Amino acid sequence: MSWALIATKHLELRKRRGLMITAALLTTGIVVLVLGLRLIFHLTDPASNGPAGSPSIFSGLSNLLAEFGFLVAAAVGAAAGTTDLTDGVFRGLVITGRSRLALYLARIPAGLAVILPVIAVAFTVLCLVTSFAGTPQPTSVSVNGVSIPANFDQAGLQDWIRQHPQQAAAAFLPGPAGPTPSSSPAPSGAAASQPITVLYGEYTGDEIAGSNPAINEMVKIGLWIELEVAVGFLAGLGLGSLTGQRTLTVIVLIGLEIIVTPILAAHVIPYFIDGQRLVVGVALDQLRPAALGAPGVSGGGGPGGPGRVLFGGRGALDIPLMPTWAMISVIVGWIVGWSVIGAWRMMTRDA
Repeated sequence: MSWALIATKHLELRKRRGLMITAALLTTGIVVLVLGLRLIFHLTDPASNGPAGSPSIFSGLSNLLAEFGFLVAAAVGAAAGTTDLTDGVFRGLVITGRSRLALYLARIPAGLAVILPVIAVAFTVLCLVTSFAGTPQPTSVSVNGVSIPANFDQAGLQDWIRQHPQQAAAAFLPGPAGPTPSSSPAPSGAAASQPITVLYGEYTGDEIAGSNPAINEMVKIGLWIELEVAVGFLAGLGLGSLTGQRTLTVIVLIGLEIIVTPILAAHVIPYFIDGQRLVVGVALDQLRPAALGAPGVSGGGGPGGPGRVLFGGRGALDIPLMPTWAMISVIVGWIVGWSVIGAWRMMTRDA
């Protein structure tokens, strides 16, 4: 694999204008359109329309960027894996004596160099608008309609509960997680450590949902989105090389992302839970940064729960969390597995 081979494949992908325009519109275009309209509405009628950037808009567009980024990356990967066949130049490349493995491996950096910058530009625009044209950081956290001062640590929240038992009882409603603050307004000792942990988890979840993410959280979210995009590209590249059909590859991966993954992740299938966890979307969701997680989702490992792994991930899906080693194994398995399958097909394909 040489730099010239990578540059040639990169140029081939960039010259597919329809694919590049579609990729830009579905990623950067959507972000610019939504935020641009919100900026215009706020400038024309600030009393009725809030700032362009807000925690909910940031979270929604980040998740949307991850979903569309995966699909766009899969389409770019499928194009990279089938271009030589559809253009009728595969035989000519083989006759030149180039290593088939090198031909395949060159497509990986070439394709990633096309799609990752597009996603990076879209996410950078989102971060800039959120930081400079967003809502100011709140000084309090609304928990079930009760205002609690922001930036409490667990001890600070515990002291506030002792001092405001009636407000705490209204904020932290009774639930299966443990006793309410009204029945135990001054928790102390090991016996009360679990209830205050659960209450603090609910508090931090509402705090995250109502606050603009910090810079380090934005970096984590950006890296997570880029990882999802890279997995989508490698899956599209491997499957495209295996089938030799770009359209079929894109349809299969779209079905996996928007149909199969949500169904498997939203329902626990008895005796098949480990099979559900083999879907890469489930593993990537568990790695989802805390600022994008859905607090209080069943099985989601809410704030402070077992879902906080690596990037502070907190799965928003409904099946029980898998161990960290298993999550990493699934993601790495998809990356390596599809790369090996694609390379094998490239090396055994008839010229």
